[in-house]
Amino acid sequence: MQAARPRRQQSLAGAPGAGFYVTVMVFVLGLLLAGTRPISNSSLADGFAVFVLVTAGWVLSLIFHEFSHAYLAWRGGDRSIPAKGYLSLDPRTYADPILSIAFPLLVLVLGGIGLPGGAVWINRRAIPSRFVNSLVSIAGPLTNLALATVCLMPLSSGVVSTVEHPVLAAGLGFLGTLQVIAFVINILPIPGLDGYSTLEPFLPRQVRQALVPAQRWGFFVLAGLYFYVPAFNDILWDTVISLTSTFGVERSDVSEGYQLFRFWST
Repeated sequence: MQAARPRRQQSLAGAPGAGFYVTVMVFVLGLLLAGTRPISNSSLADGFAVFVLVTAGWVLSLIFHEFSHAYLAWRGGDRSIPAKGYLSLDPRTYADPILSIAFPLLVLVLGGIGLPGGAVWINRRAIPSRFVNSLVSIAGPLTNLALATVCLMPLSSGVVSTVEHPVLAAGLGFLGTLQVIAFVINILPIPGLDGYSTLEPFLPRQVRQALVPAQRWGFFVLAGLYFYVPAFNDILWDTVISLTSTFGVERSDVSEGYQLFRFWST
């Protein structure tokens, strides 16, 4: 009986928390609001529906992004993960709720881009394999790419039509594009981002040590590049639009979703 107790505690630690269920319910509400909006009736109501859908959907993507890191770290050898609550899918349990949830959400509302959040705390020393450590890091961006597919496939397949469900199509198109942005940004080899962490296990020890201080500033450097370096902004959006176009999503559809999302500025 005593030997089974740690496994039971680990299972309970992995049960979804209340914060996850609340976020899912808000997301479903956003889907219903956007899916039932009449064509070009009220821009304010349309914008509110898209705002609820995209905001809740973005928070869910942050949850799944961090969960994928934590789950693979746990499977790879870090047995401290369940006790930290990372497998609960509850955003309140993350190591840094400001960097993981609040800061990306603020940037989304102000700038309309999917800036990645701060990572969960992982004991990398407990994961002996360099390959698994790398896989733990790349899991987050790959999760965003998978979520982009989930959001954009209904549009490209015609299940959600821009003619019959224009508000829902605009919301899903913008939310899917945010996932593509998060994927592209996250795979950049900048210290503090998942792209660098994916490469880090294979870098010389001296290089890793020299770049440790830079990791805490990666997110803020990235935000500065986006808002104050037009060339970076252009390259980022060209790459994102190229990827979203593979799903048959037009740039005008994404722009419509962005404008509806920022309904207070119109």
